[in-house]
Amino acid sequence: MTRTPQPLTPPTDPPHDAPATVDRRALLKGTTAAALAALFPRAVDAGQAPRQMPGTVAPTATPGDPPVTAPLSRYIAGSPDAALPPDVRELGKRHILDTMASMIACRDLEAAVLARKYAAALTGGGPATMLATNDRASLIDAVFASAVTGHAAEINDFSPSSYTQPGPPVLSTALLLGAQRGATGTALLKAVVTGYELTCRIPKTLGIRNLRDITGLASHGVGPVFGAAAAAASIMRMDVAKIPHLLSYCAQQASGSWQWLLDEAHVEKAFVFAGMPARNGLQAALLVETGFTGVPDCLDVPGGWLMAGMFAGPESDLDRRYLIDRLGERFEMPLVGYKRYPTGGPAQASVDGMLQLARRVDRTQIDRVHIAMPGRAYAFATAKMPALNLPYLCAIIILDGRLDFAAAHSMARKETDAAVRALMSRVEVVHDPSQEREPRAESARVTLTMKNGAREALFVEGVSGFPTHPMSHDEVEAKALELMTPRLGASRARQLVDLVWRLEAVTDVRALVTAMAS
Repeated sequence: MTRTPQPLTPPTDPPHDAPATVDRRALLKGTTAAALAALFPRAVDAGQAPRQMPGTVAPTATPGDPPVTAPLSRYIAGSPDAALPPDVRELGKRHILDTMASMIACRDLEAAVLARKYAAALTGGGPATMLATNDRASLIDAVFASAVTGHAAEINDFSPSSYTQPGPPVLSTALLLGAQRGATGTALLKAVVTGYELTCRIPKTLGIRNLRDITGLASHGVGPVFGAAAAAASIMRMDVAKIPHLLSYCAQQASGSWQWLLDEAHVEKAFVFAGMPARNGLQAALLVETGFTGVPDCLDVPGGWLMAGMFAGPESDLDRRYLIDRLGERFEMPLVGYKRYPTGGPAQASVDGMLQLARRVDRTQIDRVHIAMPGRAYAFATAKMPALNLPYLCAIIILDGRLDFAAAHSMARKETDAAVRALMSRVEVVHDPSQEREPRAESARVTLTMKNGAREALFVEGVSGFPTHPMSHDEVEAKALELMTPRLGASRARQLVDLVWRLEAVTDVRALVTAMAS
């Protein structure tokens, strides 16, 4: 959505004859112009918004855009007592279960092991359990390690419309903070839903195009900082007056680079998507709970984060209204999908099409594969990570007739298996503009050319798990059991599933932490 720059009416400074007894905060507000004068050569006059640095665009807002800080703060502060619609409660449980299963399945992968090693080195133990293990660390380090574990592979949930993966950072924060403070299952559920709201709304407010093409900030890291902080604030029952300060510390820590696409081992990616935002969001909440104060209107005031020049411009898709649009009435949960296959979200349709076609033909007679897809096709044609590399995934399906968790993430097989390498060179992945949709689509047209010249083609509009083709209760359960049973055993996996489905009856979420441990 294009925004036309409009001038803002700046706030006025305190009168010059203000009483001498004014408090320190008011005094500091009165010196804003002086501070700006030091930062910007040709300082602004008192009461004016700051001049922009060269090459930036003046902060903008569309006339009539409402303030967002107050309603957002009320929503987060009120979340522990707010009623959730039955369908949202059900979706919340499904995503909690799906994320737990991801953590259990991924606990021994490289990123997860490194995260636990890092956490243990910092504290040598502590009061909090790193999820899916019996290892312990400080709260904030355990949350970091748990979140990394949840995204140590391509199997956790994802929001295609916001380019985020909410589950690992939000659940790690809410569950471990909740375990420390004796939270109920209902409190956990509401905190998770609140965290998903902020995780998904923030990138769409800032503008997906702004983040991807203008600022270079990865939405995958930015959104979950706010989501983790909101989930923590919900568990804490943070007072509404403190929430604006919480948002300010989230703004200071919102970060992440699209260079994660160059990561080969899924370690930096797990950090950016999950560990970093979980740690930063929880830290923001703990700072504010302790008494730290920030810029209380950073989402509304000229010069504040949301009004920064990097989010404004002639082609900006900044959409401030989205942040509070029907907040508490229309939920983001239905827009979050599940990964049916152990691959990146945009690769799901191609993998599904390849699997379907492979069952129709003699796989030994496949000569070439052509995949046409929307989005960043080049990234999935050349990705270093096996689970994101479509030529590799297609080669595995041709050779094995299936795609399992281990094969999808095997760097050794991708780099050293001669048969795999030979087939990869015969897979072409191209961008198809005709498949681009709003809202974002993840489709694919897969064409097999056989050695005799015959062709088999299939168009996959959406895979089970994508928001337009949601997984059912039973499908989410089946996926979770498939991932958890090899580690927990059938009986314990079944018990954990049942515990999540009756989450409202759980009086202390430490029971969930214990049930996940192995």
